[in-house]
Amino acid sequence: MQGVFLDLDSVHPSDLDLAQLQDCLPHWQFHRHTEPDEVLARIQAADVVVTNKVPPTAPSIQASPQLQLICVAATGTNNIDLAAASAAGVVVSNATDYATASVVEHVFAMLLTLSRRLDGYRRRVHAGDWTNSPHFCLFDETIDELAGKRLGIIGYGVLGRAVANLARAFPLQVDIAQRVHDTPLPDRVPLPQLLENCDVISLHCPLTEQTRGLIGAEQLRQMKDTALLINTARGGIVDEHALLRALQQGWIAGAGIDVLAEEPPPASSALLQYESPRLIVTPHIAWASRAARQRLIGEITANILAFGNGNPRNRVC
Repeated sequence: MQGVFLDLDSVHPSDLDLAQLQDCLPHWQFHRHTEPDEVLARIQAADVVVTNKVPPTAPSIQASPQLQLICVAATGTNNIDLAAASAAGVVVSNATDYATASVVEHVFAMLLTLSRRLDGYRRRVHAGDWTNSPHFCLFDETIDELAGKRLGIIGYGVLGRAVANLARAFPLQVDIAQRVHDTPLPDRVPLPQLLENCDVISLHCPLTEQTRGLIGAEQLRQMKDTALLINTARGGIVDEHALLRALQQGWIAGAGIDVLAEEPPPASSALLQYESPRLIVTPHIAWASRAARQRLIGEITANILAFGNGNPRNRVC
């Protein structure tokens, strides 16, 4: 069988052990990156395609008669034409649960940085303000505690549950949002009530037609003016221009954003243009600890081996 990895550089392979992946198929082609017009030529003779963010389009899938398996090097599958894959009899498997610890730690790194005003104070120290302080400490911006505050989680899958578990150790009170456009579940809080009552909102839902733009101007206005928004899910869930207005006009106190609607973002991106210690933007790295990326390689390998044994795992179509 012939395997092709379309965008190996997207998992930053230089600090990873790829031996298990290399050994699971007899023949491999590893491409650092693949442009859209190169996809067809690279997958046309492949049995197995691994891709993170390079989408195999319907025409390229249809023109690849040997293709049997697409392994997504991620959990989200919104970049794969699942209908085209299904119609062609191609199995699609994703990777699950590999980045839980990494994402959870990133959520709380951003949350603590915002609530403790760490960025602002670090800048002040380097500017010499502590050296020139008449007191033993430099303290002129309010520092908050997480203990006793209320965290609202939107999206209660593996990641949402893991964030909730760690939150209770601070201790934070935890509310779980009622599902959007789905059967109501017990012990869940309707979204408007969640937004109004919580001190922190953390997003962990997938990007779907139902969740695209879920957090817009109306929802941001419903939040407390002392609240923080954390998004490590997908950029399209938050209306970025509305979030910018919310920060500029004080609708909310701050935001930690690891994902944007367009990635990589243009230099003109609204949130990149806004410099403030009240906004943290990181370049989609919540998932990317070395340990998580090594587990991802293991997940991809396991998906390929399971498919080869006639028992596909993590199958999405």
